[in-house]
Amino acid sequence: MGNNSLTIRIAAIVSLGGFLFGFDAAIISGVAGSVETLFNLNDVQKGWVVSSPSFAAMFAMLSAGAISNRIGRKQVLILVALLYAVSALFSAYANSYEMLYIARMVGGLAFGSALVLAPMFIAEVSRADNRGKLVSIQQLNIVLGFSAAYFASYYINEMSTSGEGMINEVNGWRWMLGIELLPAVLYFILMFFVPRSPRWLMMKSKEAEATDVLNRLHGEAFATTEFAAIKNSLAAEKNKEKVSIKELFHKSLSFVMLIGLVVGILQQITGINAIFFYATSIFEQTGIGTNAAFAQSVIVGIINVVFTILVMVLIDRMGRRPLLLIGIAGIALSMLVTSYGFNQATYQLTPEKIATLKDMDTAPLNELANVEFDNDVAFNAAVKSALGEQAFKQHRGAILQAGANINAYLILFGILGFVASFAFSLGPVMWVMLSELFPNRVRAIAIGFIGFVNSFTSWLIQQIFPWEISTLGNATTYFIFALFAIVGFIVLYRILPETKGKSLEALEKELVRS
Repeated sequence: MGNNSLTIRIAAIVSLGGFLFGFDAAIISGVAGSVETLFNLNDVQKGWVVSSPSFAAMFAMLSAGAISNRIGRKQVLILVALLYAVSALFSAYANSYEMLYIARMVGGLAFGSALVLAPMFIAEVSRADNRGKLVSIQQLNIVLGFSAAYFASYYINEMSTSGEGMINEVNGWRWMLGIELLPAVLYFILMFFVPRSPRWLMMKSKEAEATDVLNRLHGEAFATTEFAAIKNSLAAEKNKEKVSIKELFHKSLSFVMLIGLVVGILQQITGINAIFFYATSIFEQTGIGTNAAFAQSVIVGIINVVFTILVMVLIDRMGRRPLLLIGIAGIALSMLVTSYGFNQATYQLTPEKIATLKDMDTAPLNELANVEFDNDVAFNAAVKSALGEQAFKQHRGAILQAGANINAYLILFGILGFVASFAFSLGPVMWVMLSELFPNRVRAIAIGFIGFVNSFTSWLIQQIFPWEISTLGNATTYFIFALFAIVGFIVLYRILPETKGKSLEALEKELVRS
């Protein structure tokens, strides 16, 4: 019998890189408003502060697999932990827009590498019958990181607005960014207690160590079978040319590359990181106020965790295909609901509401009194014109709270439905499938390439999201996300295979064409 608890511990430790990614990604939603005002950022600059880690992650994802083939998955992940720590420290002490985005790009190099290597590492130490569940621990750690960040943002925001202690409205955002240093150091320490990947060891002809690791993980009987399967797979490809990105586009891999690219793009183009990275700003747009927006972001984190745990229970029972299709349908429906909610909103500042606005010169708003706007773009533009851009940014939450006539619960329902559907499908299932689809010899480079495309899509969505909201409005933006989900559902319904319960070698024979 194998040591299942050891495998679970390894998966939990390795996927802490996912926790740090989730924390880094979500914490910026509580920081964006403060740094936007502090550094007087425009929409492009605000988008860059949020999206710069994803930009750096693109290149890390493209190269992490190849580097790990040379020096090992474990060694690269130890470096990842160090990069996370450096990013947190310098982000917290940033004294300019440039210093902040450079520090965050260092973090992007870390999470780009971790997102590629963690699921690959876990797949290489798992058995076929529990591989989906174990690889999903990566996604669980990501969503736990999101939740921890939302809780931290809410708690620090409450402390900063109270005006007591070391944390205040001026430095609250620095605490939000700097606290990531603690889990980064923990990750660095724990990675030294993880064995090296048996598949990587055999690629490097370290068969004795690979055998020892397999025995510890799975017991001698299964380890013997697994050892033979890995050895045969590597031997069959020994005389082939050195793997390059060009090889990924060989006709034998065309089917698995098509699936990987569709799923990789769809995971981001439906708007998940726009939701996570701008969660506080999105809820602020409903007019509930800044403090309530932080509180609702916490709910997003909780829903994310609950449905990720649910999919971990179901992924090796229901399979990958039904979870993906059900979840994508839910994403489309949720985005349609969100779009409808914003489309029905109206905006009006009455004299009574203007009088409730504190700590600002409200005289310029009197010319807008009792003027009704039927969309957020026109309302925001009018208020910005009256107050000036800097004052609008500083008091946007309070102004929207005073002027918005919107069903905030419908918006919350749509966003939570989206998060639940994503956590049930594209979040964990994509990384599980990517770790299964590709042959052993090209797996690292293939996942890196798909990760590059995935991260580029993520960067693009994050970068243009502030512009979309300002120019197209909330209703149109979320409707576009819904359309992408509908198209993705149709495509995947036609081409998506099932991979559950099959060994990596069996999947290679089934999916890779001769």
